[in-house]
Amino acid sequence: MKKINVIGLGASDLDQMPLGVYRHLQKQEKIYIRTTDHPVIEQLQKEGMEFESFDAIYEQYDEFESVYKAIIDQLLEKVEQEENITYAVPGHPFVAERTVQLLLEVSKKEQVELAFLGGQSFLDGMYTALQIDPIEGCQIVDGTALNRDELEIRSHIIIVQVYDAMIASDVKLTLMERLPDDYEVTIATAVGSKEQQLTKVKLFELDHVTTLNNLTAVYVPPVQEETLLYGEFAKLREVIATLRGPNGCPWDQKQTHESLKKYFIEEVYEVLEAIDNEDDDHLVEELGDVLLQIMLHSQIGEDDGFFSVQDVIKGVTEKMIRRHPHVFGQVTVNDADEVVTNWDEIKREEKGEEHDQSILSPIPKGLPALMEATKLQKKAAKVGFDWEEAAPMWMKLQEEIGEFMLEVKAQDSDKMQKELGDILFVTVNLARFYKIDAEEALLSTNRKFTNRFRYIETATHAEGKKITDMTLEELDEKWDEAKRLEN
Repeated sequence: MKKINVIGLGASDLDQMPLGVYRHLQKQEKIYIRTTDHPVIEQLQKEGMEFESFDAIYEQYDEFESVYKAIIDQLLEKVEQEENITYAVPGHPFVAERTVQLLLEVSKKEQVELAFLGGQSFLDGMYTALQIDPIEGCQIVDGTALNRDELEIRSHIIIVQVYDAMIASDVKLTLMERLPDDYEVTIATAVGSKEQQLTKVKLFELDHVTTLNNLTAVYVPPVQEETLLYGEFAKLREVIATLRGPNGCPWDQKQTHESLKKYFIEEVYEVLEAIDNEDDDHLVEELGDVLLQIMLHSQIGEDDGFFSVQDVIKGVTEKMIRRHPHVFGQVTVNDADEVVTNWDEIKREEKGEEHDQSILSPIPKGLPALMEATKLQKKAAKVGFDWEEAAPMWMKLQEEIGEFMLEVKAQDSDKMQKELGDILFVTVNLARFYKIDAEEALLSTNRKFTNRFRYIETATHAEGKKITDMTLEELDEKWDEAKRLEN
């Protein structure tokens, strides 16, 4: 059976190479190596060893995955011709060596036996040079594919393959999304060898260092300062658990799902106010308050043994993937309307609703009346129960106003209320037709009224008068002033 011996050359010079690896290399007439850019190669060549590298392949492709696949293709050609070959890689074969992983994937299909003889990993040198113990928590990540959200900033972080200024710049920008610009990191080059360099720099200086090469890694020490963890989800969860815990806050400890309901509604409306005011700073604060409510409810669920915030996150993540098959699946949609149609159909299937069940049943209770009316009409419109033009709606509005006036003359309060509700319901229908959000429209008028009335109060006070002593005509004049100032 064809065989490839995969050898790890270690992280630095010949002094650290295991005797078994050295003896194996001595016996080979030719050794295939991924790259000659390694300190031990020149030393071994001086002892008469011959190497054939794949360095030229790097110039043929724009991205590394293609380079590595091309190397594997050539290795398979070599082993087909020679039956037994040796392939040497920097460091340890199973530490940050993509070609080895690709070899493992194709070896069974190509019926090639793989034998591994490990060299010292650069990680051993990193632990020694930096004097850190990985058991405290250590994350090793690839600088060419750094993901902000996967970083564990409470652990030691070692970022490998930071071999030029461009990658260093990407690493810097990614880290700066989680850490201060002046956070101190260590650039470690050729650790464990005579050329070892450890350079401490501020994060913003990371891509200004000139010693970056193939033997460079970046070490990010664990965050110790509590305030730097305030943007971490885990820290927020820890704070909420503490507040609800034995030595926490009496107010937080006594809250229940029921007692928090009113606060949740208040916070949502404050978010809407911040959006309407186009106040981003206020919006950040109010969204945080809504998140606080979610975390409190989740912690109560965890304390009671029913659910945790992971269940909440898992549920919404599964739902978003399931209800967006046009993004995460094979479904094709032409526009946003089709997205909504698919969403509603998937939602009905999830809830196991029968076709004869009312299409109005999914509308939640407790919505503001104008919002509920809008949702009711939209649901009915999906099955064709809707006007296609505005004229019948205006006629219906006139009809409802007439019926209301009849009840006013009759002084029947109950019927007056019902007829006024009909007027409002038709008004919502008109708003939908003209693509106006009825709830937002009324909120806008409420704010307009508030601003104008406050102007009246301020102007009256400035004149040394009491608003309660003014006539309606005088108040109307102030109202008109407020309107003129708005325009």
